[in-house]
Amino acid sequence: MKFLDEYRDAALANDLIKQIRGITSQRWVLMDVCGGQTHNLVRSGIETALMDVLELIHGPGCPVCVTPSQVIDFAIALSHRPNTILTSFGDMLRVPGSHQSMLTARSAGGDVRAVYSPIDALKMAIENPSKEVVFLAVGFETTAPATALALLQADQEDIKNFSIIPAHVRVQPAMESIIQSTDNRVQAFLAAGHVCTVTGYQSLESFCQASHTPIVVTGFEPIDLLDGILHSVRLLEGNQVRVVNRYSRNVQRTGNASALRTVESVYEVGDRPWRGFGNIPSGALKLRADWKRYDASEKFAPYIPAATPDDQRCRAADVMAGRIKPMECAAFGRECTSESPLGAPMVSSEGACAAYARFQTTSITPLERSE
Repeated sequence: MKFLDEYRDAALANDLIKQIRGITSQRWVLMDVCGGQTHNLVRSGIETALMDVLELIHGPGCPVCVTPSQVIDFAIALSHRPNTILTSFGDMLRVPGSHQSMLTARSAGGDVRAVYSPIDALKMAIENPSKEVVFLAVGFETTAPATALALLQADQEDIKNFSIIPAHVRVQPAMESIIQSTDNRVQAFLAAGHVCTVTGYQSLESFCQASHTPIVVTGFEPIDLLDGILHSVRLLEGNQVRVVNRYSRNVQRTGNASALRTVESVYEVGDRPWRGFGNIPSGALKLRADWKRYDASEKFAPYIPAATPDDQRCRAADVMAGRIKPMECAAFGRECTSESPLGAPMVSSEGACAAYARFQTTSITPLERSE
């Protein structure tokens, strides 16, 4: 807590709230595109404290949530393949595919194991040379460097029984898709600080100008978020269209050059369907041609199932596009609960539905809630 106390100071939080209220002339609509930000906005009571002067909506900030069900079905199919170990992050195991989750598949005999990093999956392959080890690689640009490092190590050590299901996605194309939609209401973005730590925010500048949408790069703690909201409102009230970096302790304009080089050595930008969004141009990172030998989609192509429609009771797409709040989905808290989720946003630790199910209330004041 030593280095976090200043970012959770209740007196400072309340002062920032007063500043926001003092300069707000209309009810602006701001969108965050980071699940960590979503959870802290709800958990700390910031959303509730400002709901009468601002509308905070939550975009597709959860990479687990936008992973297509077909990808999960493919992973499940591989888990039942003889002498194959399917690995992924713990969040992924409960995400529903078309008919079941990987956790359900494990209870039915599939070899599914949670790992903390792709390097753990690679070590598993080294320790089990008679088995194929597949890592379901999900995440935004933040986690892509770790997957790239695992592939570089596998190549260096000539590990042939290791492969990945590449499912890394890129944040900015999703932001562009939301702005271009006919029902867009977003007037400013809170950009994800962890993504910008890797990518920088240089490319956001042209998007900001083209869309006439202010963007503030911010962190995740309550003071970070309130500071980001304050600067967003200042831009909107002053009719200023630019990118402001309020997470300078971690984010540089050009990003992390070493991480970007690592990613670019293995990946290239490509199109990909996002769950609930359809195909997003340039919305993914795909393995380069000379790395396809590590692509499980190439290596085990016969196991790729046909795509099937998602459960129509789940309005995850509307939640992740900011069209509705989780409570506006008829299934929320009824057919869809934390124990029995219909869609990924109720499962993931970064999902908006999970945040509202766990923390949402109309009486909380900022920083009042304990962990």
